[in-house]
Amino acid sequence: MNSPQLPLTSASVQTVTSILLLREDGSALLQLRDDKPGLTHAGKWGWPGGHCEPGESMEKSARRELEEETGYACRDLHLAAVIENFQLCETDPPCRLAVFWTCYDGRQPVECLEGQVVRFVSRQDAETYSMPRCLFPIWDQALIAQWRVKHGHDTDAG
Repeated sequence: MNSPQLPLTSASVQTVTSILLLREDGSALLQLRDDKPGLTHAGKWGWPGGHCEPGESMEKSARRELEEETGYACRDLHLAAVIENFQLCETDPPCRLAVFWTCYDGRQPVECLEGQVVRFVSRQDAETYSMPRCLFPIWDQALIAQWRVKHGHDTDAG
């Protein structure tokens, strides 16, 4: 899959990528972020991800971040959402957020190489975790796309 090449609204806007690593049961890999002063969303749960490096495509960034943070090398990536002017909180500078999803192969180990811990969490249980509520509709959209791909209803579930 090729990453969409979207124009930045400003030279100062950074692109952040994130990946939903989904098991067949719809659980996603969540990462508890480090609790460091100044770290965006410190001590909160979310999906692995991070900033695109200069000249790096969104897809390449997502793959790199997932592997750097968990040791997991994904195969197929599907675009779930691109949100311009995204902010987790008012103090964060706006960014472009690109969220991808992929199916967990059930074979490769997943390690916590960044943050405090990683674990697969069901969509329902995630409601009790301290994580941005704005991410749940993207998770739901990815689950629908995953189901469509699994059942042959959509060959390009981006």
